[in-house]
Amino acid sequence: MRQKSRRISKMKIVVGVVVLVVLIVGLIYLGELFPEKYNRAMADIITYTAPVLDIADYDRRMTKLANGSTTSTSSGQASSPQVTTSTPLWPVRAIYPKAGAILPFHRVVAYYGNLYSKNMGVLGEYPPDEVLRRLNVEVKKWELADPSTPVRPALHYIVTTAQESAGADGKHRLRMPTGEIDKILAMAKKANALVFLDLQIGLSNLPVELPLLKDYFKMPQVHLGIDPEFSMKSGNSPGTVIGTLDAVDINYAANYLAKLVQENNLPPKILIIHRFTQAMVTNYKLIKPLPEVQIVINMDGWGSPAKKIDTYQGFVASEPVQFTGFKLFYKNDLKQTPNRLMTPAELLELKPRPIYIQYQ
Repeated sequence: MRQKSRRISKMKIVVGVVVLVVLIVGLIYLGELFPEKYNRAMADIITYTAPVLDIADYDRRMTKLANGSTTSTSSGQASSPQVTTSTPLWPVRAIYPKAGAILPFHRVVAYYGNLYSKNMGVLGEYPPDEVLRRLNVEVKKWELADPSTPVRPALHYIVTTAQESAGADGKHRLRMPTGEIDKILAMAKKANALVFLDLQIGLSNLPVELPLLKDYFKMPQVHLGIDPEFSMKSGNSPGTVIGTLDAVDINYAANYLAKLVQENNLPPKILIIHRFTQAMVTNYKLIKPLPEVQIVINMDGWGSPAKKIDTYQGFVASEPVQFTGFKLFYKNDLKQTPNRLMTPAELLELKPRPIYIQYQ
């Protein structure tokens, strides 16, 4: 048996040497046949370096997003005049992202919704090609409004929807079948768009729901959205009260994504958190962006431009995390005077400027 084992080992060595010789001879032969292509290819191999973050460009773009944003704080005693100072809230001095980060080098413009419903957003209102055509119209508007910031289109798909009905397990949420998610991925591929999978977890929780989508989050183009409105820690049915998420929950999601990025050598993920009230996100100062995960607090309120700006300033701009987003409602924003959507030019006047734009 030992002699047979030694013979097998010798055969493996001989085969390995033969393969190596063939490869070397093949490279020499190709070099003689195609010298220019051979030299370029070898130069690319020798000079390849891993991508690095352009820190100077990152800082410049973050300052541009801040748009001169400040907040005023007062100090003094009743017997003496108050002293008012302005302290910059933006840009947030968070950790630098891993190379390959989308933000702030691009602005993301997304269409939101669910394919089963015409009432949950524009994704479910039109056939796929029409959705992509309309999305491209909005992308072009943003490219014209801010030519210095390239735009990435995105499809923001509600993959777990909150339900009035408790369901078999009493969790008040419905998970979309993989076939529906695959339809979104196919649509996105046509437009070279990003994909956001959005969770309305009802009475469930993130440690249960996130791992079910692990294979999708391993894809470099797939990112995450979480909706505190439908995180029902109170035990109430979704829609009866507004839900909430804490920094602990958001950090759990960020760390879950970060691990996938590290294990699969992926570019950084984007994590969207919807918000339109104070209590929807608690302990914001403890939310920790990571090199692998960029966090966006997305203003999710609807109404007139003045009302939306108040919500943005009150619950997003005043409690900085890392980046901001802004949602526009094709229907609900038209219900109040002046009965129109805010324009890209108006949103670019906000302090800070939103880098993620969502249309519902």
